[in-house]
Amino acid sequence: MAAHAAQTRLTPEEYIAFERKASPDSEIVRYEYLNGELIAMSGASREHNLITGNIFGELRNLLKGSGCETYASDMRVSSPLTSSYFYPDVVVVCEEPRFEDDVFDILLNPVTLVEVLSPSTEAYDRGEKFGHYRHLASLQEYILVSQDKALVERYRRPKKHETVSITAKDWIFTAFQALEDILPLTAIECELPLQEIYERVTFPD
Repeated sequence: MAAHAAQTRLTPEEYIAFERKASPDSEIVRYEYLNGELIAMSGASREHNLITGNIFGELRNLLKGSGCETYASDMRVSSPLTSSYFYPDVVVVCEEPRFEDDVFDILLNPVTLVEVLSPSTEAYDRGEKFGHYRHLASLQEYILVSQDKALVERYRRPKKHETVSITAKDWIFTAFQALEDILPLTAIECELPLQEIYERVTFPD
């Protein structure tokens, strides 16, 4: 989903009040909140929507009965240590969900986050946003999915006993680049074939 910085600066409390005034059925643009600034989230492409829906649908089915909950696009995630708020494309929580308040629309303890990359958001999702996500103690896996080619990148927080070569500031990186590959999501104990992730998606020549 494309992101564009707005020129308005708000406190976290003003941001939440502003977002909650918008009707779920309205055409009002959603905003992420980063360092006091609003980041407008514009409409997504067909491919972006297909991939997000495929991942959400597969995870919902795979995790049925597990106690985990899966959300797509509209669940806000907070990084309290950096006073920031984001709309990941897919979110999974497996402990008892913890929320910022009794409105239950700001999740505090995701275990897996998925972002589908767009040209306008790729650098943001890989860099500054991931930097904020890394402050979430509950987060175990961060998944980046390209929409113009078969490429899924997984960043996994290493377990204490692991002594492997690590990147991205102590996260283990693995790339999956063929439709025959299977993405293992160890934190939630399931696997996603890339063929399912990219079902009905046509890549540019």
